Amino acid sequence: MTLHVQFVTLGMMYAGGLALGGLYDVYRVLSGQLKVRAWLRAVLDLLYWLIGTLLVFILLYESNWGEVRPFIFLGLGIGITFYFLVFSRTMIRVIRFMIRAVLAAIRFGKRTVQLLIIKPALVMYRIVVIFLGFLAATAIFLYKIVLQLLYPVWKLLLWLLKPFGRWIRFRVSVPAWVLKTGQNIAAWLRRLF
Repeated sequence: MTLHVQFVTLGMMYAGGLALGGLYDVYRVLSGQLKVRAWLRAVLDLLYWLIGTLLVFILLYESNWGEVRPFIFLGLGIGITFYFLVFSRTMIRVIRFMIRAVLAAIRFGKRTVQLLIIKPALVMYRIVVIFLGFLAATAIFLYKIVLQLLYPVWKLLLWLLKPFGRWIRFRVSVPAWVLKTGQNIAAWLRRLF
């Protein structure tokens, strides 16, 4: 292994250490903000180390075909230490800012959907219910007026047909289903208003 390959490998491991530190900060802040349960935290720990190990071995394979030497651990240690001394606080602030931005975007999206879709739909529903209630009230009012107007005509008709009563059995009967339907509609209208 040439000196050039060793320096490239040391640089790659230094970059891997920086990446491991950044990945750890992302994991730490997200698991703290999302309040992850203990059993899920263990699974996420395993996932972090699996991703970190794959990252280091991919970098190692690309730089020196996977040969493990002592300076590799030195490069990783220097990278992680440098990251935590220089970049960690800034990275945590950036991650928290991004979490707040995503949560604000979600709240904005919910509020937009509520204002543009849900509230207009509720207003339209109320308008339709009021309109149908008005139509039902008008129909009932007109029905009562028509009954009151036809009552004298009905009495006159009965009086005129009274002499023929022996021969004509004239009886008005309303089917039970019509009465039941009318009662159901009246009950429904009472519940609406």
